[in-house]
Amino acid sequence: MDATQTLRPRTAADIAALVRRAGSQPVTVIAGGHGPWSHLPAEGMRIDLSAMDAVQVEDTLVRVGGGATWGAVADALAGHGLAISSGDTRSVGVGGLTLGGGIGWMVRAWGLASDQLVGAQVVTAAGDVVEASADENPDLFWALRGGGGNFGIVTRFDFPAHRLPGIAFGEYLIGDEADRGAVLRALRDVLRDAPRELTVTFMDVPAMDPSAPAGARLAAVWADADPGALESVLAPVTSLDGVVGDVSTPAYREILMEAPQPPDPDAAPPGFLGGNGLFRELDDALIDRLVAFRATYPASVIFLRSLGGAFGDVAQEDSPFPAREATWFAMAAGFDVPGMLDEATRTAILADADAIAAGRLAEYGNFAPSERPDAVPGMFTEAAYRRLRETKARWDPQNVFRRNHNIPA
Repeated sequence: MDATQTLRPRTAADIAALVRRAGSQPVTVIAGGHGPWSHLPAEGMRIDLSAMDAVQVEDTLVRVGGGATWGAVADALAGHGLAISSGDTRSVGVGGLTLGGGIGWMVRAWGLASDQLVGAQVVTAAGDVVEASADENPDLFWALRGGGGNFGIVTRFDFPAHRLPGIAFGEYLIGDEADRGAVLRALRDVLRDAPRELTVTFMDVPAMDPSAPAGARLAAVWADADPGALESVLAPVTSLDGVVGDVSTPAYREILMEAPQPPDPDAAPPGFLGGNGLFRELDDALIDRLVAFRATYPASVIFLRSLGGAFGDVAQEDSPFPAREATWFAMAAGFDVPGMLDEATRTAILADADAIAAGRLAEYGNFAPSERPDAVPGMFTEAAYRRLRETKARWDPQNVFRRNHNIPA
């Protein structure tokens, strides 16, 4: 077999035949969207699910092909007045995001993307096509809801969609004169008691491309078309000096972002030095470290999203996803472009990122862009990791699906 060949099957039966043909070779799965696995050096068999991108709506049950993107799902649901808690970028694949958890715009209202999963069709390492749900192969179903792509190739995801007559969406620029620490403290205090209709994102980035200029931004979604409610709850933040923006009532699909486009679309994305975490609390020390990180390293990014609400309603043992008591997700990373950073700067970035991550409950695998086998246990609770290994031993004892945040049998 040509080690560089990418195969694009159109049916689950086609995939099953390919997996049987691969034998014990590693199988890399590209599930429709962007992500680090798309750019890994070829090894073994490479299966691209982009041809399997159908979105079928049956009343409120939505069956999504394993190669679909969240933008396509949002477009298909818009005419039905429905939505699913998804990622915030149109080009993100349903498969990768869901299998890794999926923190999105509706995480406080509806939970993770994986929390909404009620069924799946899976091609196993043995080349069988099976169904997984709470009633059928429940151990496999449990593992799919946050355990990553370790257990098979998901060719169809089943979600019960939510009725969504409208949303309110706030977009605010945080000017250079604004005290970013004060903004984050006010935001934290608002979210402590905010209704679960509210989910917020804070991002401070360097210039990415002409459509994504440098600067700090706050975005907020209210899971109802009530701009007054959103404005009222955010008033302690938006009244601060240097915070400027407004509230609109777009369709849900309109708030999904387009990913920034690199100058060379065929080039691998830049590397990152840093880390992320799920945090019990956004305390003052964490805020200070995040703000200082961004100020110290010009080519860096900090990104935060609120949790709690429906995210915290799921019992820890009901899925592999960790840290259900977390109220914030936070990431701090420097861009690692060849020739940009000297070794002293790289060392300093890693040390500062480690200091930020020291207080986390767990790492979020979907924002950990490289294969780091030693880090994988820290993406789960000890009990969940043991159970995931037991499930792996049953469904993929030869570790065919290992081009991921790998869980060994």
